[in-house]
Amino acid sequence: MLQQALADGRFAITAEVMPPRGGDPGRTLRVAAGLKGLVHAVNVTDGSRAVMRMSSLALCRLLLDIGLEPVLQLSCRDRNRIALQAELLGAHALGIRNLLCLTGDPVGAGDQPGARPVNELEAVRLLQLVRGFNAGEDPVKGLLNDGPTSLFAGAAADPQSPSWSGLKTRVGRKKAAGARFLQTQMVMQPEALKRFCGEIAAPLGLPVLAGVFLLKSARNAAFVNRMVPGALIPQALIDRLAAAEDPAAEGINIAAEQVATYQSIAQGVHLMAVKAEERIPMILAKAGVAPVEPLSLRLRPG
Repeated sequence: MLQQALADGRFAITAEVMPPRGGDPGRTLRVAAGLKGLVHAVNVTDGSRAVMRMSSLALCRLLLDIGLEPVLQLSCRDRNRIALQAELLGAHALGIRNLLCLTGDPVGAGDQPGARPVNELEAVRLLQLVRGFNAGEDPVKGLLNDGPTSLFAGAAADPQSPSWSGLKTRVGRKKAAGARFLQTQMVMQPEALKRFCGEIAAPLGLPVLAGVFLLKSARNAAFVNRMVPGALIPQALIDRLAAAEDPAAEGINIAAEQVATYQSIAQGVHLMAVKAEERIPMILAKAGVAPVEPLSLRLRPG
């Protein structure tokens, strides 16, 4: 559904869920079920911020079971190339097609700083690996025994990167390595998104899903600015949250305004509402975004 929406030039919507810190996926699946008919696909984070969570691959399969199309986020930080190869082939066997190829947050950012990172590959080389599998290539010799995979790989980008030339080079390398779409980090400045789409993504033919991050309060926004690399939340938004009688509702309003604005700039949005995913339907409703066709209605024989 995501790949077809992007190919058709429709406004595509994805939302992010975080796997549980435990073995019971119940809450995450309940929250994700509330997104059915509202988004084209649901991203599942993979050890985000270098913190232990349930396997992204496992949760992606569970999302498919309830009729939601997943996007498997795959990080290079914790796996060598053999493990990444196994994860890609396993995802394909389970019916998971969408990927977001990531280098991964550094271990030092998490709550187990003594863990040993792998980092044999990074996002560009992982994209190259996916491209090879899609061409039916065995990375050691010859061809895959059972034919090519059909994985739809995307990459991350930060339109507000302080190094414009570095951003342009990096996105160009990701495109050359096989990226088919981009999901961005949170974007709080429409002009930065407009410049990124016009000067970098459009010439490469890469559809952009602009990152919309739900702010919960002025304190939360200040924390994100301080702790999340690349976050650039304007002081005007922080002041707006501080002055609001209901900061949570104001955060929803801000996110909805961004979704509405980005519809004329990017080909889609990627919604991030950490630990408040149940508010995503409210954001989309306030933004006036039309429902999408659920995956279950598209799964027809033949």
